Amino acid sequence: MNKIAKTIAEELNIKEGQVENTIKLINEGNTIPFIARYRKEVTGGLSDEILRELGERLSYLRNLEQRKEEVIKSIDEQGKLTDEILQAVAISKTLAEVEDIYRPYKQKKKTRATVAKAKGLEPLANIIIEQKETKPLEEIAKQYINIDKLSEKDKKNKDKVVANVEEAIQGALDIIAENISDEPKYRKEIKRLCYREALIVTKASKPEEKSNYEMYYEYSENIRFIPSHRILAINRGEKEEFLKVKIEKPEEKILKYIEKNIIKGETQFTEILKEAILDSFKRLIEPSIEREIRSDLTEKAEEKAIKVFGKNSKQLLLGAPIKGKTVMGFDPAYRTGCKIAVIDETGKVLDYTTVYPTEPQNDVEGAKKELLKLIEKDKIDMIAIGNGTASRESEMFVADMIKEASREVQYVIVSEAGASVYSASKLATEEYPDINVSIRGAISIARRLQDPLAELVKIDPKAIGVGQYQHDVNQKKLSESLTGVVEDSVNKVGVDVNTATPSLLSYVSGINKTIAKNIVKYRDENGKLKNRKQLLKVPKLGKVAFEQCAGFLRIFDGDNPLEITAVHPESYDIAEKLLKKIGFNKEDLRNKEKLDSIREKLKTISIKEVAKELEVGEMTLEDIISELSKPGRDPREDMPKPILRSDVLKLDDLKEGMILNGTVRNVIDFGAFVDIGVKHDGLVHISEMCDKFIKNPSEVVSVGDIVKVKVIKIDKERQKVGLSMKI
Repeated sequence: MNKIAKTIAEELNIKEGQVENTIKLINEGNTIPFIARYRKEVTGGLSDEILRELGERLSYLRNLEQRKEEVIKSIDEQGKLTDEILQAVAISKTLAEVEDIYRPYKQKKKTRATVAKAKGLEPLANIIIEQKETKPLEEIAKQYINIDKLSEKDKKNKDKVVANVEEAIQGALDIIAENISDEPKYRKEIKRLCYREALIVTKASKPEEKSNYEMYYEYSENIRFIPSHRILAINRGEKEEFLKVKIEKPEEKILKYIEKNIIKGETQFTEILKEAILDSFKRLIEPSIEREIRSDLTEKAEEKAIKVFGKNSKQLLLGAPIKGKTVMGFDPAYRTGCKIAVIDETGKVLDYTTVYPTEPQNDVEGAKKELLKLIEKDKIDMIAIGNGTASRESEMFVADMIKEASREVQYVIVSEAGASVYSASKLATEEYPDINVSIRGAISIARRLQDPLAELVKIDPKAIGVGQYQHDVNQKKLSESLTGVVEDSVNKVGVDVNTATPSLLSYVSGINKTIAKNIVKYRDENGKLKNRKQLLKVPKLGKVAFEQCAGFLRIFDGDNPLEITAVHPESYDIAEKLLKKIGFNKEDLRNKEKLDSIREKLKTISIKEVAKELEVGEMTLEDIISELSKPGRDPREDMPKPILRSDVLKLDDLKEGMILNGTVRNVIDFGAFVDIGVKHDGLVHISEMCDKFIKNPSEVVSVGDIVKVKVIKIDKERQKVGLSMKI
């Protein structure tokens, strides 16, 4: 364990003690959100992102240790284990290195070398590799011709026959070639040379055919420097049969390196050993090394893409909610009509309909009349327009229509990614059994504006669609990573136990899908929960689950004012003593006038002294003070609010040099896509983000950010807009 802790500490640049303590907490069954929030003293305040990374590395390194044990046991059972092998396995840092060591001892299928060994040619291979024998090789090889010694039955079996000198020598060279390819030392050095000097080279499979991969039709780049998004683009181009891909290796250097290790001066064996080395490289080493390098590049690129996707998804999930507004959800479409759903400030469906202001019907007047009637009747404050097909035409219609409304109405473009997936899901059917599947998408779009987190947790995180190449990466890893992102987001915000859906509750620390359903059932049968302790009456929610989930669940209008905060029940005593120390009690948290005084008094506290006096960790005390200062406050209030619009912008309205406000819709390796209100999002290339050099766009922007941009390029033919943040 210490060895694993030491490795992780070095990799993540944290203290070994922090890693050891965290591993102990994980082993005890604590969840990452619980450890991040309520065990800061134990971990030294590690963030949820670092804790997730730590958990992933712990899992990998434990698998690595297990594989090392299996390999050592297998080699030992063959009676071939040496101190050298033990040492090599012990210092291996990756599964690939361990597999290279194990390679010579693996049970092999039939190969040219295994056939040669079965013919008894291994001693001849040893003579050639030792390069000491002065007798001519042909003469030595004659001793291994066995055709005359075999029975008539065996002569028919080619795998046993050595008919002549050429066959004997070739068989011995096949054994040497395989031994060279199995040597871990050579493979390690060849990989090192390739990772330093090899090029990835791509050519067009069908040069005459146009595609998205034209930049790769004649392309090469050093594998050391190729960015992850290019690896994934090349992989996709190859999969779709537009590209042929190969790794160009420093062959001359590799052959010289092997020759230097094998050939001992000029002898009669020199030339045939060079042949065996070339054969070993071309036939055995090169194809497997190429596969490994491609696989390794893909794995690293996928890891990066998954991280980008996770970061973007988190920003989307933590988007600022717009509360207390009646919203019209507008799901744009052409032929099938635009689906409309009106929901009140609590998310309850008031009305729904379908209108046809877009092609082919173009019933602008009829649609306008119907929607203006709904605006008046339901007192609509905002319209949330989905950003998919027909979005901009719908936006133009809405911008025009609201000018005639009897009340002030604004609209906002909302990401509709995954809305159709949700509409047809089992969950949507349970929520709205009597509402048509097509209308459910409009309800989802409206609710996303009111509370992005509560709505987006109903959708498979992969369908949220903020990243690149998410359908090309390892789906299991992507799913695990995104589940972690959703958990961290839900637990950061906290959940109202009396209104939350089972989907939302199931992401709370310590609560699985069964417990989530049981909470809702308990709530339905017994009315609203009045305190967190009542959770212990929920079937299957025992003391362990209670400890993990209690602090993340909020009870508004309950028995205990502390339960509208993230203060954990284990710290109620500390919180009450702290309030008493400054002359208040927990009931004062409900009093708006007293809250300002509580806030001011808490600011004057000496964390060090009070932590000592109350016998609590300083980090825990800081968290309690923060919660008591803003009881019930939603941390998403700090996030940028969506841009509310009342008029529309067309591509023809844009001019180079124009300064606009926009919403960051997606952040990728080479830049960010920003919604400036025209049909297609504009691209801010990484080089146009700021004056200093940055490695990654996420250093500067996040999904949902409101940014000021300058139009620097307009390509009307391709409907593309280039933007700059360097204003």
